[in-house]
Amino acid sequence: MKVNSGMTRRALLGSVAATGALVATRAYAGNVGAATDIVQTSNGPVRGRFEWGGVQAFKGMRYAAPPVGPLRFRPPQPVQKWTQVADAAQFGAAAIQSDGQNDMPFDEQHSEDCLFLNVWTPALTGKKPVMVWLHGGGFSSGAAGRPTYWGDHFARDGIVLVSLNHRLNVFGYTQLPESWGPDYASSGVAGMLDIVAALQWVRANIALFGGDPDNVTIFGESGGGMKVSLLLGMPSAKGLYQKAIIQSGAGLDATPRKYAQGLGAALTDVLGVKAGDVAALAAVDTQKIFQSQQAAIDAVAKSDAGGFLMGGFNPSIDGKELPRGPFAPEAAAMAANIPLIIGTNKDEGTMFALGDKTLATATDADFEAAVRKVHPKNAATLASALRAAHPRYSPGDLIVALNGARMFWINSVTLAERKSRQSAPVWMYRMDRELPTLGGRLKAGHATELSYVFDTYDNIRDFVGNGPEPARMAAQMHPAWVAFAKTGNPQTAAIPAWPPYDLARRQTMIFNLESRVESDPHGDIRKFMSA
Repeated sequence: MKVNSGMTRRALLGSVAATGALVATRAYAGNVGAATDIVQTSNGPVRGRFEWGGVQAFKGMRYAAPPVGPLRFRPPQPVQKWTQVADAAQFGAAAIQSDGQNDMPFDEQHSEDCLFLNVWTPALTGKKPVMVWLHGGGFSSGAAGRPTYWGDHFARDGIVLVSLNHRLNVFGYTQLPESWGPDYASSGVAGMLDIVAALQWVRANIALFGGDPDNVTIFGESGGGMKVSLLLGMPSAKGLYQKAIIQSGAGLDATPRKYAQGLGAALTDVLGVKAGDVAALAAVDTQKIFQSQQAAIDAVAKSDAGGFLMGGFNPSIDGKELPRGPFAPEAAAMAANIPLIIGTNKDEGTMFALGDKTLATATDADFEAAVRKVHPKNAATLASALRAAHPRYSPGDLIVALNGARMFWINSVTLAERKSRQSAPVWMYRMDRELPTLGGRLKAGHATELSYVFDTYDNIRDFVGNGPEPARMAAQMHPAWVAFAKTGNPQTAAIPAWPPYDLARRQTMIFNLESRVESDPHGDIRKFMSA
């Protein structure tokens, strides 16, 4: 893979996935193809394929009915059972999203009919720990089948790995007003309810794949981490998992219901569908709905809802399925007994700044204005703390660091603080290994830890580097995630002693070529951003 300095973030991540597909195809060519035994799931029989190392993979299995036509925007419904053996050799379609034909160099099908999951297992017998992966991409894009997320390495280390697709963007998170009736009361969290349905499938079926339904870890990165955060506050998900990992995606709150309903009403107005006309809504063309998102967002942008809806169609508080933000101060401690790993990468903001040409000419005044915009109360002290933490950074680099901390790091710290007051332990990490990609401009950027966690770095050598460094990172992070899934504690012999996070010491694992534990990293910045 040749990395072009003008690549967009989406293109860069897509190129990583594409390279993985090419390398993986060569590596597996002599081993893929042998059929597994038939597994009789609760929905019907399925047959997967063996992959190298004896791993058995079952891909594209339906866990709920296609959410199309009259089921559009509604909670997931049971799938119609089948009797003929379903061939589980290919990934199912991902959710409707921007096709990105010009910058996504791999084949990925998108459809409203997207409720599919995948399982990798070392054997169909036994009671092995289960990990359920939720992909990134915010609440608007992403797919479970991308090569960085393949679960064969987890399976070879004794884990049953599950990944899934679910509804996104307007199809997953349109909260329709009360006039649409009870069937649509939770339409603003339909995509999250898809994930709950997948976890219910895991509960009912994973023992057939050699997994332990009473030892399930949910984990996700970026938008996937936000989904994990929300699951921790959803009553319908309680009891379906026992541990959780949030990578670069702490979610503390969700869109207030009244604002989400305003956006839903704006969407149906744009579509020309009268309130409560289910048949008309079911008949609207898929692409017309998808392409109407921005018009609906624009329609509410100048209202008092605008500030809450800048991100578009996202999960909203409905009072039932999502009673409130999972870590809002008044939220019930629904997941108090769930052990948690949470963390971020050192340079979260760099991936999002790749196309911003203004940063190269940014001045000290520009940096100070950026700080005032997000933290007006203590802008001067926060600006000084950021400069002290990054003495070699240009003003543009400091703006990027500020944005990364604001978007990802400080929310993760806040969530860890609130979680540390509960009964189960929380461990915090930061990943510091900088990549050579794009002349080093990515540094330890957003999503750069994924190939270490999944141990798939060999598939993307041009992205992570050709030396021994990626292997050294994976040899620390991947076993820690495996250990946590198995025992509820991420400690392994490959890393220093990693104590749980508490408010007195704030001990954080700094993953790098030589990992270390640090107390309250960037404590001054934390204090000023939390004030």
